[in-house]
Amino acid sequence: MPSADFKRTDRIAAELRRLLGSMVHAAVRDHALPSVSVSDVEVTRDLDVATVWVTALLPEQSRDAVKALNDLAKEFRRELSREMRIRRVPELRFKYDDSVDRGERIESLLRQEKDKGRL
Repeated sequence: MPSADFKRTDRIAAELRRLLGSMVHAAVRDHALPSVSVSDVEVTRDLDVATVWVTALLPEQSRDAVKALNDLAKEFRRELSREMRIRRVPELRFKYDDSVDRGERIESLLRQEKDKGRL
């Protein structure tokens, strides 16, 4: 019997992350989009909506990339419906994950403080 800690939504989110990672990579190459990668996928309990978090190589191009990915969301969903064995594929909503950018900013501030001799 499966563990109660690993819910169905977690399994579906992991599968979506795996499949969407390769789809987004192909879309970046085929549609000449700014370079982005899938960092995480969160699925609602009712499996209606999946929020796909992406990170960009160049943060200043992230807005364009997320807009383009949201425009391609229906195409991704159609392709997922052919590959996944679930009754209904969740609606995809792409959002920019700025946690990497915030982490780099904090690291640079700490480095600056260390160079000044304050830490």
